[in-house]
Amino acid sequence: MSFEPGDVVQLKSGGPLMTVEQIGEAAMTGETTVWCVWFEKVGNNQVRQEATFRPTSLEKTSKPQGGFFTVTRG
Repeated sequence: MSFEPGDVVQLKSGGPLMTVEQIGEAAMTGETTVWCVWFEKVGNNQVRQEATFRPTSLEKTSKPQGGFFTVTRG
């Protein structure tokens, strides 16, 4: 599956909705990599999180209708 910057994705195993920021090759491995960002509630703050994933671990999803997904840490 191909991804474009701005796509909303989620890990196939679940988790928060994430936005694709860029797609490219990882410097160390040369593998295609998808850079994703999302926000996580930590205490009373929304904290920007980011990570890279292999395309095979992600699936496109639609934006939430009328609400949002929140991840909360203790």
